[in-house]
Amino acid sequence: MDPGQVVTPPYVAGPLRLHPFPGLMLAPHRVGDPSTGRAFARPYRGVAARLLRWQARGLVRRDDAPALYLHEYSAAGITIRGLVGALDVSRRATRPEDRAVLPHEGIHPAQADDLADRMAEMGLNPAPILLVHNGTARLATLVAGVAAEPPAHEFTDRSDQQHRIWAIRDPALLSEIADELQDSRALIADGHHRYAAYLRLQRREPGGACDLGLAMLVDQSTTPLFLGPIHRSLTGTSLDDLRSAAESLGMPSRTLTQIEAVAALGPSRLAATDGEEWIVVDLDVPIDRAAVEILHGQLVPALPHGPANIGYHHSVDDALAAADPRSTIAVLMPAPSVDLVQRIAEDDRLLPEKATSFQPKPSLGVLIRSLRDAAAEPS
Repeated sequence: MDPGQVVTPPYVAGPLRLHPFPGLMLAPHRVGDPSTGRAFARPYRGVAARLLRWQARGLVRRDDAPALYLHEYSAAGITIRGLVGALDVSRRATRPEDRAVLPHEGIHPAQADDLADRMAEMGLNPAPILLVHNGTARLATLVAGVAAEPPAHEFTDRSDQQHRIWAIRDPALLSEIADELQDSRALIADGHHRYAAYLRLQRREPGGACDLGLAMLVDQSTTPLFLGPIHRSLTGTSLDDLRSAAESLGMPSRTLTQIEAVAALGPSRLAATDGEEWIVVDLDVPIDRAAVEILHGQLVPALPHGPANIGYHHSVDDALAAADPRSTIAVLMPAPSVDLVQRIAEDDRLLPEKATSFQPKPSLGVLIRSLRDAAAEPS
């Protein structure tokens, strides 16, 4: 298989299940610290032993009893609340109506294989994948009831994220939450390759710890994640090339000032600059498609020159820094709506690579799942 090929990961079958697990939590001053990420780096076989040493020094807390966790975190003025548990990935969907987890971007098989190898060597799911759904009114009431109680843990991490964590162990409450989740269909907001790695691990070792993978499920109807765009830079392409491509497709473009061009961004309009001149392009976007699909599916193939390379940028400033009238244009993209991304995923389509940016994401180290603690988890 071509190592650069992008494929659709398999679909997990419903019902959607989040199981309790005994959580590992880093000490607050370790959470959000850049050095924490390096602690999960090579040699991967040493990570579990490193965490044991940290635990002996009081730098890692391990819950003795499994729990489903409610994790609330606040960053940049946005507060997110989600259920963190061990997602059942043991069953594959054979029909669209059976799908419980919906990817909206493709994955590189080699990258997913590498992540699966890392998790197996570490014996850990080091961070939850991020899922979003629209929960039931009853689920919102149950979660609000949990959040009304004093949290088990409350702290501000090194990156200034504020965290509150509740451990849910009451059997009746767990059963009621499970009932409210079983018919949900969750969209992957972040972690497509880790999700695919979970499925590879499960296929290698079915019936054990790898039947589950760590996930955080956020209810978009109560504490929604912000969905922003990921902008592009096209090297080897000029604004004239972009104008020509748009004209050949019957999509009008016009020259504007920077302020006007940025203000004109919308669901069917993009802005582009070479660092000196600005244009906007009115895209012909069908109701069930996103602007980023039109860019990659129609405009880029119609360019008379290039691009030799496509860069991806999470901020406007980073995209503009790449613009150069001699070589590179920056393309500012509108963000699709979450509902549109969900419809695209349900329609069995994939968005182009790096099409969405769900924010804010939780810091690394708040909740970790040990694959070696699986014996303590329910089957």
